Amino acid sequence: MKNYHDILFPFAYNILGSSEDAKDTIQDILVKYLIIDKEHIKNEIGYLIKSVINQSINVKKKKKAIVTDSIWLPEPLSTENADDNINYNEVLSYSMLTLLEKLTAKERAVFILKVAFDYSHKEIAETIGFTIENSRKLLSRAKIKLNNSKTKNNSIPKNETQKLKQYIEAMQNGNLSALEKLLSKDILLAADGGKNIKVVRELTSGITNTSKLLLYVYKAFLTGLEIKHAIINHQPAILFYQNEVLKNCQIFEIEKNKIVNIYSIVDPNKLKSLSL
Repeated sequence: MKNYHDILFPFAYNILGSSEDAKDTIQDILVKYLIIDKEHIKNEIGYLIKSVINQSINVKKKKKAIVTDSIWLPEPLSTENADDNINYNEVLSYSMLTLLEKLTAKERAVFILKVAFDYSHKEIAETIGFTIENSRKLLSRAKIKLNNSKTKNNSIPKNETQKLKQYIEAMQNGNLSALEKLLSKDILLAADGGKNIKVVRELTSGITNTSKLLLYVYKAFLTGLEIKHAIINHQPAILFYQNEVLKNCQIFEIEKNKIVNIYSIVDPNKLKSLSL
């Protein structure tokens, strides 16, 4: 059922924001599917997609029920691996996945099915098991919560390689003014260390505070590490490796030639799939 896994993965991952949770959910559904009576199932893949979506909604609800004041960032996913059979065009951008954390599990599912998979409200209602009117209401609520933010995957800026090269050079040289020139005035830096790693600061905003924190973190923790450029969830990223183990993944959102958001993941459990 390898092909089924590839088809089902974007649905589960977009709802859950976690590759590991998505894989576990799909495996659970496929195992159950092997032992049930299939006589009534006319559309096998349609049945599996519906099952995975609803199971993902339930898992997401349980995850959200765990109250925490910590910043939670999605598990990063490489979207430049041409050898993989997964359709990465259906995987949402990293910035969008972080925004979707504002939504309830059902709002998120409706929004994803409509935006990423182009489902009609009739198809969404049949998949999740409620009325067409409910589907429309949930989508409307989702859009209001997202405040009309971008809903499509970001296109990679043509000069992103040069921009990130300048970013690395500024940090390596400890050049505060050079780093500040790369950032927007409303720059936001979010960091997720998970349960085991305490980050210096989870949320930082503004050019001065963000630049100083970036330089401190680089000098204290990242100096001498191997640096690789990557495309993570359709966005430019920098990966910091130590002895082939990924220590930090920084994902960038760039607009109008300025870095507007940096998502820094140091949680080892979220970095395992990206390690060399």
